[in-house]
Amino acid sequence: MIICGVELSGSDAVVCLLNLDRDQFSLPECKVRKLSLNKNHTRQDLKQFQAAFAALMAEHGVTSVAIRERMPKGKFAGGAISFKLEAAIQLISDVELEVRLLPPALIKSTLAGNPMSVAFADTGLKVFQEPAFTAAYVGHMAK
Repeated sequence: MIICGVELSGSDAVVCLLNLDRDQFSLPECKVRKLSLNKNHTRQDLKQFQAAFAALMAEHGVTSVAIRERMPKGKFAGGAISFKLEAAIQLISDVELEVRLLPPALIKSTLAGNPMSVAFADTGLKVFQEPAFTAAYVGHMAK
């Protein structure tokens, strides 16, 4: 089962695909590392972002999306645009996707109980993909 971990930051959705097959994790080949929303943030821009995200999920056979949750207020609050991106992902209807938000407490407790067997540096992913990778891993382990 392939899951897509997502870290929303500003007007970008950083993605990482992670496959779990017979208790073995693998990273499917994916040239897309992030999808961005146009600077105008119009309705049409959101629809284009949503269509691009749905197409990426369909292309790779993704059935589940795990989004690292952002706080609505406080020091680590997410911006308004990232909440629009989250809604656009949650409302995708072209592809059958299970979309889950992963609160920081769930991520921390899941990692404590199921530490990753490989160091992130050994994955070959870009440094900015680490939160998305973690979300994908926790998404698999928290099921």
